[in-house]
Amino acid sequence: MNDYKASKEAFVSEMTGSTVFHVNMISGVALSSIALHSALRSRVQAFGSPYFLAEFVILAMPLLLSMTLFAEAPGALSFLLLVPMLVLLLLPPLERGTPLPAESRDELASQNGRSRADTPPTHSSQSEFIRPLPALTTYRAHMMLMTILCILAVDFPVFPRILAKCETYGVSLMDIGVGSFVFSQGVVSAIPIIKDISYLQAPILPKLKSVSRKMILIIVLGILRVVLVKGTEYPEHVTEYGVHWNFFLTLALLPIIEVLLHPIILHIPVALLGLWIGVLHQFVLSPGEMKDFLLDASRSNIISANKEGLISLPGYVSIHILGLSLGTIILPPSPSFFRKQQQLLDRPSSHRPSKLDPSAPRQSAKIIIEVLSYSIVWWMLLAFVRLQLEVSRRMANISYVLWVAAYNTSFILGYILLDMVFFPTRTLKIRDPTNPSGKRLLIEEKGPKSSAPVLLEAINKNAFILFLLSNVATGLINLNIQTMFVGNMKAMCLLCAYSMAMCVFAWVCRRKRLWKM
Repeated sequence: MNDYKASKEAFVSEMTGSTVFHVNMISGVALSSIALHSALRSRVQAFGSPYFLAEFVILAMPLLLSMTLFAEAPGALSFLLLVPMLVLLLLPPLERGTPLPAESRDELASQNGRSRADTPPTHSSQSEFIRPLPALTTYRAHMMLMTILCILAVDFPVFPRILAKCETYGVSLMDIGVGSFVFSQGVVSAIPIIKDISYLQAPILPKLKSVSRKMILIIVLGILRVVLVKGTEYPEHVTEYGVHWNFFLTLALLPIIEVLLHPIILHIPVALLGLWIGVLHQFVLSPGEMKDFLLDASRSNIISANKEGLISLPGYVSIHILGLSLGTIILPPSPSFFRKQQQLLDRPSSHRPSKLDPSAPRQSAKIIIEVLSYSIVWWMLLAFVRLQLEVSRRMANISYVLWVAAYNTSFILGYILLDMVFFPTRTLKIRDPTNPSGKRLLIEEKGPKSSAPVLLEAINKNAFILFLLSNVATGLINLNIQTMFVGNMKAMCLLCAYSMAMCVFAWVCRRKRLWKM
């Protein structure tokens, strides 16, 4: 067993990775699968009702194939998905209907989990809402699904070694997965400050207590993982985070650190803050002493034993804040919404205009232009920085931070564009018959089935539970099967069964949230 443990650790160690283009091509299969699924939903009446098997085959299986059998030719897999999509585009789209004002309010309430009785049509109540963004749900669910698949697939030879986490420098699919998880967490953490920006001005201590209570369970899970790994002599890659540190601990600390940064977020552009943190972190690494400590120091005490987790933490804070920045752009009605709110808070309270409404229809074109601009900026900065500094997930250096920001901003943009193409919306002004003054309501005329796919909504609803479940399943499989010696066909059968089980669990629980964070 000890020999196998050493061999298994060597199997996932000393990797140098692939290329940014290759990782983008593999990830692009996710966009291709969504394009096919959207074409079916928008043009085939029979595809209106959700069918689990169809959604699994179209949305989950391509991701598994892209990182295994098609890993060397992901473009071919995307081509196989896009050909039927292009054929479907020859069909006319399904007709849309224009909702009445009352129906619009009902829909807005139901999308935010409340009944119409709880939601009188007033500005104050509506301002508590943020309109759902299907593209964000799709992005987060696909990212989680790829993570769930990777953590088991990497243990089999069918998963190419170039996609496994790099030892010190390099880019790979699993390297981007870790950063994307953090970036995604940052995006949704923008919700409370968009709903009410005065949350940033609230006293720090009560907020810290509230956030810490939510994170306690994740910290406990992190500690429990350490105990189980050590107790079962489970193969582990120590240079990922350290002897005792793990990703759960990093995830738990990021929201707490964000709260400490609220007084700064209140007054400066969030993206600039995230970039500053990454640059300052790089300044600490650049002289060489910190880098030498990470690469060469013996693990003689609790600090040096967990040097990777501690040293990479500021880099992950930078990624989290950059995700928060993107959230303040794509979630509110306009990309300038949050900046205007910041400016309002800087004025004396007697001179402030009325509060902006975060539930207003989104200005999609403006949002796309701003997200595209950020995407171009991050890719250009990455290209410039990589001339001198290679990407390192282990250190979470500035190259890694910029890569994660560029990658995730671009793919979120891709999901938004696909949603706009297949399910276009128009903003209409319709007179409210319930209002005697004749006031007009702004409503959105939506395309048919304008929402995230049901399977992906289910995965997103219970994402963290699925992440925990997949970690447990991966551990049990590895304790019972010597995965590194399993042939490709048997490995694919096991991986298909595993991915099916994860998706079935999400599907069965799709109507309830099992854990509210």
